[in-house]
Formats: sequence, structure tokens, C-alpha cells
Amino acid sequence: MTDQTPPPDVPTLRSLPNWRYMLQECDELYRYLPAGGSERIRGHQRKVREAISRLLKRNGEVRVQPPAGKPVTAHLRRALDEGRQGVLAPAARALDAVAPCLSWQYGYEKVPKGLQNTFAYAELAGAHGPVMSDEIILGVVLFAPGCTYPAHAHKGITESYVCLSGAVSENHQGVYVPGSMIFNPPDHLHRITVGDREPALLIYAWIGDKADLHDQKMVFTRSRK
Repeated sequence: MTDQTPPPDVPTLRSLPNWRYMLQECDELYRYLPAGGSERIRGHQRKVREAISRLLKRNGEVRVQPPAGKPVTAHLRRALDEGRQGVLAPAARALDAVAPCLSWQYGYEKVPKGLQNTFAYAELAGAHGPVMSDEIILGVVLFAPGCTYPAHAHKGITESYVCLSGAVSENHQGVYVPGSMIFNPPDHLHRITVGDREPALLIYAWIGDKADLHDQKMVFTRSRK
């Protein structure tokens, strides 16, 4: 079980405090960002906070992964610098502290050519680490300027994004800037577009059944011709 108390000789959130601070900042985001009067969003925020709180209280295990970059991480310094000037500067600073340890991934067996240079994500907490949890997945996603992230959905997963820097639109319905949250209920088809001038850096949270969290297979929806 990944959510059991780790043995004494295993690295934990207390022995690697930058990871603890990162989780504390995620807790702050989901505690104080407004829900816009939505009971569904408020309930999701509560579940995220409760999962993070259990990790912090249990002093969760941290399995630091070998750092791995992708072409888009050339934009990470700019995104972090912009984030440190914004309304969520504490979260951007906490992310900057763990950035050298992040393992950036694509998450898809077949990545469209247009995404190979413009997108990647790195998990912060989940069944595969770095912070071990089987009830939540937390991570960050980085988009290059002008990226279009194709339509996709997550089976059984309630997902949210918190924008740290840049600006994105989902399904061409509204623009999300630093300090705003995007909420996607399970199986909701969504497509993300990014502004042309700056990269976009977002923190995301997934809540769902353990089986769905562990075995999520993400696929893009074929566009109609």
C-alpha cells in the first residue's frame, strides 16, 4: 500500500522539506482559491485538500526519480520567472525548488508531432511518486507558446488545473490566467489552447478511484474531417 507510514530509513516529506513545502503550497491553492459558487468545484477542492492533508500528516514517502527533460522544458525558466511575479508566487517558488528533480513525461504511447516540442508533464505525487500516494495524483504541466493540446478525456477522473503562469483557453470557452482554476468532471472532453507569446505552467490534481488513478490510459480523440 502506498499510503502506509514509511519505514524510518526511507526518505520522507520531513527529511526532504522542499517536497513538503510543495505539497503545502498545493494545499493552500485548493484551500483559498474561489470555487465560484459551484458546489461540485468546492467538493473537489475539499477532496484534494483532504488527500494532501493525509499525506502531510503521515509524513509520506518520497521516491525522488531520475530527472528527465523534454524539449518544452526549455521554456520552464521563463514560466517559473513569470509565475514568481504573479498572484501565486509562493507556489511558483516552491515548484522552482523541486524543479531540478522533476521527471518530465508525455504520458501517451504515441505523441503527435506537434506536441513533442510543446508539451510535457511531471508528477509531484501519485502511485509512482515522487511523493507516494494511491488516492490522488498531483503534478505540473508545461505548454510552449501557441500549443494546442488535442481533445481528450480521463475515464473516472475528476481533474482540475490551477494556472501559475501564462494564459490558456479550454474548449474556446473563457481564458484562464494565473490564479484561476479549470474544472473537468469525469469523462469530460476538453481541448486546451495556449497564448502565442508566453508559455503556460499549470498545477493539476486528479481525484478518482484507485483503479482509475493507477490504470489511466489517455488517448486523444480523432478530429472530424
